Amino acid sequence: MERYDAAIVGGGIIGLATAWRAQQRGLRVCVIERGEPGGGATHAAAGVLAPDEELGALAARSAGLWPEFADELRDSTGIDLGYTRCGSLLLTFDEADVMGDWLDGDACRALEPGISPECVGGRLVASDAQVDPRRAAQALVSALGGALRPHSDVVELSLDELELADGSRIGAERIVLAAGAWSARRLARRLPVRPVKGQTLRLRGPLPATRIIRHEHVYVVPRASGETVIGATIEDAGYDAEVTEEATAALLLGARRAVPAVAELELVEAAASLRPGTPDERPLIGEWEGLLVAGGHYRNGILLAPITAEAIAALLAGEEPPAEIAPFDPQRFD
Repeated sequence: MERYDAAIVGGGIIGLATAWRAQQRGLRVCVIERGEPGGGATHAAAGVLAPDEELGALAARSAGLWPEFADELRDSTGIDLGYTRCGSLLLTFDEADVMGDWLDGDACRALEPGISPECVGGRLVASDAQVDPRRAAQALVSALGGALRPHSDVVELSLDELELADGSRIGAERIVLAAGAWSARRLARRLPVRPVKGQTLRLRGPLPATRIIRHEHVYVVPRASGETVIGATIEDAGYDAEVTEEATAALLLGARRAVPAVAELELVEAAASLRPGTPDERPLIGEWEGLLVAGGHYRNGILLAPITAEAIAALLAGEEPPAEIAPFDPQRFD
């Protein structure tokens, strides 16, 4: 039986980044992924890096780590992650929503001429950024090399051993559960994680804006590559990850209302994935029943990847993790 310092179950951006940081500490790691590494929620994500105020210092610290994280991966692998601090513009179509520090509609259109004439106000968040999650996953896969075990489904786990669907076993000093929405389905049924379906769209053509444009749950993310990503639905659909025409139509309608030029773009891809939600919509980072858990990131998995990876890698190495993870102890639900 192969043995490792750490076996990480789940090859999305959280599991991959954690393995990379652990490797840098000299640990021998293995990442077990049921599909393709970087698939699932990472593959569908838009990569908006907009710190959620409810996540406080954790989100702020992780957003601050992203520039160095992206540069380090680029220097190591030659892959540009598309990180850019482009800013966001949050729009409203209701006068009642306009706050004292908000811009009026004309000021919004001065910044972004493509915004709808129906927009009556908005708030500029200059610090918001974006990254291409698919490139990030590609770079992490490249950096990890032979540490990856794709298309390997874990069917049973204990505190120091995994059994795969093909009957093989992997031993480890510590096991990290980073399997996203799938963490609780078979592997750790008591873990308070549930699937939350999200659908996103990718379009090609002239960029409709220079910043991320957000309105309610719809966001429009223009990339320098010529791709525009639109997201995202929030659906309680169990483990159904099928794309639906209804969601595609609703996303396009919402995006076109905010930025009419979206109507001129070519739809090239619709994707659906399962995000890992928790009862309080906050992540689970730390010790849980003898395992290490890096999960429950819901809509913030890309944003929180650097801080989560740093925290779990520190715990694996016997170091003190960042203080910002303390409110997100998985044992808060015991």
